Amino acid sequence: MALSYKTRRRLALLVLVVGLPVYVVVAVNVVDLIDRPPFLVELAIYLGLGFLWMLPLRGLFLGIGQPDPDQSDAEKRSGDGAPPVA
Repeated sequence: MALSYKTRRRLALLVLVVGLPVYVVVAVNVVDLIDRPPFLVELAIYLGLGFLWMLPLRGLFLGIGQPDPDQSDAEKRSGDGAPPVA
């Protein structure tokens, strides 16, 4: 089941606005459970966790910054998504 472009954009926005802050809080709490490691080890953990969240979601974010491929040429020219007035 492929998601439409508009649905993918909305879901990507939801992930960035809600999911990413929740992930950051969870990651910080998980790292806090262990004794504080040396600075470079802690930095490596945070960098690893910073990239880890993207892996399962990369398909969702691919092409989001591009114009809507489902939109017709006339709708692209009008800019508002409404059909052009003749």
